[in-house]
Amino acid sequence: MNDINETMAEEQFKLENQLCFRLYTAARLTMGAYHPYLEPLGITYPQYLVLLVLWEKDKRPVCEIGKRLFLETNTITPLLQRMEKAGLVTRTRGKEDAPAYRLPYRKRARHAKASGRHPREYAKGGGAEIERGERNGSHA
Repeated sequence: MNDINETMAEEQFKLENQLCFRLYTAARLTMGAYHPYLEPLGITYPQYLVLLVLWEKDKRPVCEIGKRLFLETNTITPLLQRMEKAGLVTRTRGKEDAPAYRLPYRKRARHAKASGRHPREYAKGGGAEIERGERNGSHA
């Protein structure tokens, strides 16, 4: 009987028997599936998620974006800083709550939504010329 218990205990600690590993794998595969469509736009999957939040409601505080994405401020802040450097968002201070940053997305990010197309369709054509122009300094 002891051997059976030991075998069961060993089985439960195998990687392939972990639900958390299966969820992790599914998340990685999902991000990987978006990569070919987001790469021509010059954005990563986490940046795409931020843009989805901003497309729902522009000029959100950092803490609200983090809350919607289940991310801590210390995790989302570097992501938003990279997005700002890439010209995707602009940080401004809110009038009613000076310490909170607002993140209105810029023309480059807005164009993908305005086209009314999913990134998969956007990446196939029609947006590349605008993207190149905006990368050369013609941001809103």
